[in-house]
Amino acid sequence: MGTFTTSDGTGIFYKDWGTGQPVVFSHGWPLNADAWDGQARLVADHGYRAVAHDRRGHGRSDQPWQGNHMDQYADDLAELIEGLGLDNVILVGHSTGGGEVTRYIGRHGTRRVAKVVLLGAVPPLMLKTADNPEGTPREVFDGIRAGVESDRSQFYWDLSESFYGFNRPGAAVSEGMRRSFWLWSMQVGLKAAYDCVEQFSEQDFTEDLRRIDVPTLVAHGEDDQIVAIGAAALKTARIVKDATLKTYPGAPHGLVGEYEKSFNADLLAFIKN
Repeated sequence: MGTFTTSDGTGIFYKDWGTGQPVVFSHGWPLNADAWDGQARLVADHGYRAVAHDRRGHGRSDQPWQGNHMDQYADDLAELIEGLGLDNVILVGHSTGGGEVTRYIGRHGTRRVAKVVLLGAVPPLMLKTADNPEGTPREVFDGIRAGVESDRSQFYWDLSESFYGFNRPGAAVSEGMRRSFWLWSMQVGLKAAYDCVEQFSEQDFTEDLRRIDVPTLVAHGEDDQIVAIGAAALKTARIVKDATLKTYPGAPHGLVGEYEKSFNADLLAFIKN
């Protein structure tokens, strides 16, 4: 584990496990690198170097007032990759992290990138518009902002239920997972948490996706209540030239239990081939 300082003076925390071809993980909102621990350990155990950072404003990274936008997230990722001298990188992004990975390629290309994995990712566009009728209405994101502003602790606790699909009939609810989600979420600064809502919901990543020219795994739960699959993975897989689409029937946004095991197997198979 370590920290590096970006060109604008922001300290970014990262984990660095194992040796071999690097697999770099970008987490979702409002979490941090801990959400990737299972996958980071998995790839490190199989001969890869797992690197996972806390996005600026999140987790153990600094909480600057400025820079809480997708272009800066992508540039921070670029500085981490370049600072660690990583090449032939496999980029893995979940949810907002999928936007971060996609924007990284849009801004910095694939010179250092071998493969991409997008899990429950927000591209190409979450927001419902006339051109994107499958998206989520703006009122939903306004509600998220209101929840973060008024009582973020209760909001994050409530969000954990739909995030992991624990509100579905017959779901095997893990109180421990809900507590972990709440803990990680409470570590993000209020300013960063609020600003990031606009970034994951209103950014259009279509042109960034078109710049992806490496093998890409697009994975998504079919019962994702957070990022609608019709506005996300199904469109992304059509835009990216060399994409493999993998969907998980009944799976939520945050993969747990058997859903997580299925994704882990697919992740390992994809990065090995």
